[in-house]
This record gives sequence, C-alpha cells and structure tokens, in this order.
Amino acid sequence: MKLILTTTVDKLGIAGDIVDVRPGYGRNFLLPQGRAIKWTRGAEKQIDGIKRARDAREIRGIDHASEVRTQLEALTISIKARSGASGTLFGSVTASALAQAIKACGGPAVDKRSITVVKPIKTLGTHTIAVKLHDAVTAHIPVEVVAA
Repeated sequence: MKLILTTTVDKLGIAGDIVDVRPGYGRNFLLPQGRAIKWTRGAEKQIDGIKRARDAREIRGIDHASEVRTQLEALTISIKARSGASGTLFGSVTASALAQAIKACGGPAVDKRSITVVKPIKTLGTHTIAVKLHDAVTAHIPVEVVAA
C-alpha cells in the first residue's frame, strides 16, 4: 500500500515521504490517526506543501539545534498542578503540558513527541526533562512543579 506521510513516523519516514507499507499497518494505524494519506497523483502535489511547512518549523542543523538548546536551558519553567497533602500529584505531568509550559515561558515551540520524561513526574519539586532537538543535540531542562 502506497501512502504519503503527513507527520514523522519513527522508523518509517518524515512528513512528505512516499512510503510503501503493509495494507494492515496503513489501514489500521496510519490512516485513522491522520499520520498518512493515500497516494494518488493529485495527492502527490500536496507533498510540496507538506515539505514547505516542515522546513519552516524544522531545526535546520546542529548549529541551529545548539542555539535552541541554549535558549531552552536558560528558561525557568514552572508548572502548577493539583496535589495532595503529602506532595504527590493527582495524576502526572504530561509531555503536552510540558510543551505548553515551554511555549508559555517564552521558549520556542517544541513538539510533545520530542520531550522525554525518564521518570514520570508525580511529585512536587524540581525535575529534569530531556528535549531531543536533533540526533546529536538534546536539551536538559529543569522543571519546577508547584501546588496549584
């Protein structure tokens, strides 16, 4: 089954790539989640638009990734979360909440899929998260979780 990827899929390709996958994988996973569209000659024209959008928000190289890393590591990120009397959270801090907090603190827009939380954040205090900006560049950002 020939598909055009609309988002980056690990171990398959990046947005705008034309890939050939097994029918079940495409029909049951990629198409329903909106990660791909069926390949047609008309849809192939959409690839240019997808690639232009990807280039606009993509990190351009190791030098640009290093600049973004210094911006991120200089930020002081604080997230308010509901917690119990013992300091444990009702739930945990998610990657999408972290991405929104980075943007709210004046940092660059970060994709939630590039944020890695080694140990789930379920307590108040300072925690460290990793943001993969490039294959060779990862930013380690301290995040302070405070009671709401």
